[in-house]
Formats: sequence, C-alpha cells, structure tokens
Amino acid sequence: MSNEELRVSDSGRIDKILAQTLDVSRNQVEKLVKEGLVSVNGKSIKKPSFKVIPGDLVTYCFKEAQKREPIEIDFDVEVLYEDDYLMVINKPSGLVVHPAPSVKEPTLVDWLVHKGVSLSTISGEERHGIVHRIDKETTGALVIAKDNKTHEKLSLQLQDKSMGRYYLALIDHPLKEDTIIDAPIGRNPNNRLKMDVVSHGKEARTAFKRLLETSQGSALIAAKLFTGRTHQIRVHLKKLGRHILGDDLYGFKSKRDRIPRVYLHAYLLYLIHPETGEEMEFIAPLFDDMKAYLTKYSDRDQLDIVLDPEHIKEGFLA
Repeated sequence: MSNEELRVSDSGRIDKILAQTLDVSRNQVEKLVKEGLVSVNGKSIKKPSFKVIPGDLVTYCFKEAQKREPIEIDFDVEVLYEDDYLMVINKPSGLVVHPAPSVKEPTLVDWLVHKGVSLSTISGEERHGIVHRIDKETTGALVIAKDNKTHEKLSLQLQDKSMGRYYLALIDHPLKEDTIIDAPIGRNPNNRLKMDVVSHGKEARTAFKRLLETSQGSALIAAKLFTGRTHQIRVHLKKLGRHILGDDLYGFKSKRDRIPRVYLHAYLLYLIHPETGEEMEFIAPLFDDMKAYLTKYSDRDQLDIVLDPEHIKEGFLA
C-alpha cells in the first residue's frame, strides 16, 4: 500500500473533505478511517467526524485489490485501448459491471481480475477499477483505472466534463426536434426498480440529437450527458413520450423475442490521459444486433454519414 497526502484548504469533517476531494462516498471514507488508513498531522484518527483545519496534512492509503473467490469466466470483452494506466473496453449487453449481493453471474470486474489486470481500489472492494458504470443491458465504451491516482484524475474529469460519452439509441418514435431535458431524477416512489423525474431528485441534464428515421417508424438518436444519474437517458426520453427499443421497464411495448435488450450504446468516449495530458477519443463499434436492425431498416449511405463521429459531435445543443 502506498500513502497519498492532502493539504487541507478548508475547515470541516475529515469524511466530508476526503469524500469531496476523492469523489467517493462518505461511507467509503468511513471504512478507511475505521481501518486505520487515515491520519492527520502524523496521528491516526478513529472518527469520521474528526475536524480538520486549513494547513492540516492528511495522509491516506487504499488497500490493494483482493482476489475474489475463483469464478468461471466463459466470455471475453473487446479491449479498445490499454496502457499502464487505464483500459477502455466495449462492454457487451448482459454483462453486469461490478459484483453486488444480488448478482450471481460473473461481472466485468471478475473478468478483469481473471485477466490479471491491475485495478484501482478507490471505489471499494466490489468496484475495483470502475470509474463510471453502464447498465447491464447497455453496451459500449467504458474506462477502467489501473491505479488510484489514475482513478482520482479521471473522476475529476467526470466532474469538470473533460471526460464524457456520446450515446446512440434506437427509439420508438422520432423526436420532433433536437432538445435538452433539464429535469431532476430520483427513485420512483412506486417502483424501486425505476427512476423518475421527481421534484426532490438530483439535478439531471441530457441533450438529444436526431440522426435518422427508419422504415419501421423508429429513429436513431444521439444523447450527451451533462450529469450521470442512474437510467438518465431512459428517464428523460420517457418525459418526452419516447422509449428506447427493448426498454420495457420504462414503457416500450414489444415482445422480448423481437427486441431482446435495450438498444442503447455508449458510442464515443473522450478523455484527457491522466499521465500524458493527451486528449483522447475512442469509438466503440456497434454490436451485431443493433447494427443488423439499422442495416435492415435504414439507408446504408445515410447510416454511414450519421455514424461518423464528427457528425455526431457537431451541432449538439450545449
């Protein structure tokens, strides 16, 4: 374990200061404190409520990633980019990103551990390396941090928007116009599996751009997130009276044998390399099912034009 240092600039509780600085939850900081991994001015502290003042030197460290119990991995994941600091993958549908008590099948984290990939531990024991997540059925670009310093820098990029993603989605009816939805999202009070636009929710902002209409009456759109709430694109589309094909949780009407999963794909990922400072961009190819639908029900020449990354980025509402 290697120690990291932080010189305090504001007064407050140690758990709040560290949580804000590292972009982790206060529960995760509380674990570090209780395990004796945080000290102030050279003295180990035992209470998350410990008060620090400007000038205090906080020292903290994270446990090395622990190997989980052996689990059979019978799948592989496409790696779009990898170096000593990070990895970018194209997540397939049906793959859960990280373990949880309710998850019985192998996860992306299990695959990473199986491959022997060095992973950050800043997000807790079950989320090694995971800087941001994608829902189980959603596909596309996902970045993984190999060490805690990389994880911290990428988390800060999420906050200042220098890292982000453009999504592609197939929806049941075309949008009337390019638009931005700015509506708070929180847990649906009547269904704990769903999120919804609620007055007491967290700020959420999504931009939508029309790309093309298909012969089936559906449409391909692009979406850009300005915040990162659970199910944000799906919830904001529902507010517009639109649904992603396959998304029966939020109201799309179809038999699962026709469209077996949510047609939502993180297509373009951009970030600044945390070590070199280089601006980087990655394109995650569409998976066969979504590609086959578009090829069958849209003009191929037009499809090639709208899938060009420059076309997707240009003209997006801010």
